[in-house]
Amino acid sequence: MELLEGMLQREKDEFKRLCNRLLSICFVCKADIANRADYYFIIKHKECFSQYLNVLGYRLEINEEYGVIQLTNAQNYNRVNLKLFESIILLILRILYDEKKRELSVSDEVIVTQGDIQDRYLSLKIREKMIDKTTMRNALSLFRRFRLIEVLDKNMSNEESRILIYDSILMAVRVEDIKQAFEKLEIYRKGQEENEEIAEDEAD
Repeated sequence: MELLEGMLQREKDEFKRLCNRLLSICFVCKADIANRADYYFIIKHKECFSQYLNVLGYRLEINEEYGVIQLTNAQNYNRVNLKLFESIILLILRILYDEKKRELSVSDEVIVTQGDIQDRYLSLKIREKMIDKTTMRNALSLFRRFRLIEVLDKNMSNEESRILIYDSILMAVRVEDIKQAFEKLEIYRKGQEENEEIAEDEAD
């Protein structure tokens, strides 16, 4: 492949591996220590990655201020359709990230707990009960796979379990997405209230 001319064989192997990684998980973060070398390799060869992935219909977005690389698709191929509560948890993580970041210095990591997520969920008044443990665990596992978070404690069922939120969440949930999400939550909340009123009327 002419695009990879001048690369050593091990660099070509890395290029192939990282193209597949990007297609699989969409995000590569500099803050992710275990995969930091991947971030720098893509930065070094960003033109090659960009050209190759563009042929496949993907766009490589690099935000060096955040230290995040994201793969997007203009045709919306390979999109992950989140369930309602996965969307709500992701939105809460984004809000908590903003709040914590304002309290920290630029280089500090943003760490929250499951209890923080549950408290914010209850404050939204969507339902009176907390998010069940299975839903929470599955959502966090999904976001961990896409390198939006890292789970720092093995016991994911404890409210004190810590979650590291990567800067990639800024690109996964942008400001305009937050506004739209709140509008959808309001519609959902009103629907819940109407259903409860109907149930009460039927009970009477």
